[in-house]
Amino acid sequence: MKLTLASWNVNSVNIRLPHLVRWLESRQPDVLCLQEIKCTDDKFPVAAIAPTGYSSFVFGQPGYNGVALLVKTSLAEQVADLQIGFPGDTTDPSRRLVAATVAGVRVINVYVPNGQEVGSEKFAYKLDWFTKLREDLISHWNPAQKLAILGDFNVAPASVDVHDPKAREGKILVSQPERDALESLKTWGLYDSFRTLNPDKVAYSWWDYRENSFRRNLGLRIDHILVSESLLQSCRASEIDPEPRSWERPSDHTPVFAVFE
Repeated sequence: MKLTLASWNVNSVNIRLPHLVRWLESRQPDVLCLQEIKCTDDKFPVAAIAPTGYSSFVFGQPGYNGVALLVKTSLAEQVADLQIGFPGDTTDPSRRLVAATVAGVRVINVYVPNGQEVGSEKFAYKLDWFTKLREDLISHWNPAQKLAILGDFNVAPASVDVHDPKAREGKILVSQPERDALESLKTWGLYDSFRTLNPDKVAYSWWDYRENSFRRNLGLRIDHILVSESLLQSCRASEIDPEPRSWERPSDHTPVFAVFE
């Protein structure tokens, strides 16, 4: 069975709704993980998305954060074990994780905290969030299973993923503690599908709105699709689609997707 998994930080799903519908109709992934939807569940545009052939599973909050899974309606009956947030975590108001098993593949959609500034309280929260994610994997899943974690990780793993590594050295999104946290997650048994299939390719998934960053290709690769080894073996492509970043009033991120057979 061919399966396409995708991820997109839309930076407000209602503002970016025309872009979302356009991309869904064009690319038709089987599952699309959305981050930063910036709306409550009742404000999520379920009715506008449904005609494109997708069912919505939403974990939103007003004005900030929020995640959603869009699954092709034809696969809706194969959705199981829906997870909203970390099990038992009632203290964190930020809504950053939604997961489900779709057609036998565990799909985990994450919006990792930005961290704001190295050494800040928000930075510590980011590192702690990575730890929670790894502990959740250890407690509930096995790396031998077919599993994918998609989303905005807010970490550029290596210099090749940064437009100007020297200028950004030690700063947020590229600091060593953040990279170590991402690497620790991967040592559980995950592989960066894009970098595995494209070892030398320079491509970015995020560009700042300022300084004509997209036009000048001053970006970072911070949106990832991490997969278990069994899923990696069936991965035929893992790409970044820069086109939506060129559309009018775009998100500062662009979709990433991987194809499995």
